[in-house]
Amino acid sequence: MDLKQLEYIIKISEENNITKAAEKLFITQSALNQQLLRLEKELGTQLFVRSRSNWHLTEAGKIYIENAKKILRIKKDTYNQINDFIDIKKGKLTIGLTPERGPEMFAAIYPIFYKKYPNIKIEPIEMSVKQQQHEISKGNLDLGFLTLQDSQKTKDEYIHICSEPIVLGIPTSHPLAHIGGELGNQLPKISLKRFENDSFAIMQKGSTLREIYDDLILEEDFSPHILLETRSCHNLFHMVAEGICCSVFPITYAERGSKVSYFSIVQDPVWEVYASYKKGSYLSNVARNLVNIAEDYWAGRMEKYL
Repeated sequence: MDLKQLEYIIKISEENNITKAAEKLFITQSALNQQLLRLEKELGTQLFVRSRSNWHLTEAGKIYIENAKKILRIKKDTYNQINDFIDIKKGKLTIGLTPERGPEMFAAIYPIFYKKYPNIKIEPIEMSVKQQQHEISKGNLDLGFLTLQDSQKTKDEYIHICSEPIVLGIPTSHPLAHIGGELGNQLPKISLKRFENDSFAIMQKGSTLREIYDDLILEEDFSPHILLETRSCHNLFHMVAEGICCSVFPITYAERGSKVSYFSIVQDPVWEVYASYKKGSYLSNVARNLVNIAEDYWAGRMEKYL
């Protein structure tokens, strides 16, 4: 079986278009089409339903692609195991990063990783937690760095990195600010119910933090006024620091010396930072070392706040 041919057919299925697939593979459309026709003749059936704008897999095509990806994963796992055995520090890692905090972490840990493994290429891709989980399950990511609740875990493998508290921040001009606390000290606990008449900035739907927020207000049985929905935890903090509204956010987004009073929430909400990889796949020594560097990074960050 020609492994290059497997890659060609997978690329057609990903692009749903042979012209775009050929462009991505840097070969001519004619050459790619000949590869496909030769394979379909060998198999005795078509793998794609053709149309001018959108190709999609036949039932036979779905079987082929599913197993083609398994074969390429076996090849990759085999090479990684041999590289670890003979201690060759070269290759490529494709990793997933959640928007905002993912790139911040990567910028901090990559220089450390590069000094150890200058011949390892890392391809970082920003995507949501659910997108990462999907790509990990399909074998398209070697490793994903995710922030989620344990209830959101899939059947793939997870390496726990740290638990991060979710805190309430209110402006120092708020009537209850005087009973709040400062970072680095044990924060006083309070119920969100006491802020039912206040406005809040919250994350947009679909995010882990939004799910945590929705669960909290559902348990408290109230619906505060939503002033702003955003995709940025930094925006949540700055809205509070500017005295505009209240918000809940991960503690590592908080800042000392700001015009914010902090509380622990009575339910003690947290989200978990994990590294994840496909169940049954081989995690190379290089990938494990990257996880170890990430663990050191998060331990250092959390130490500043707790």
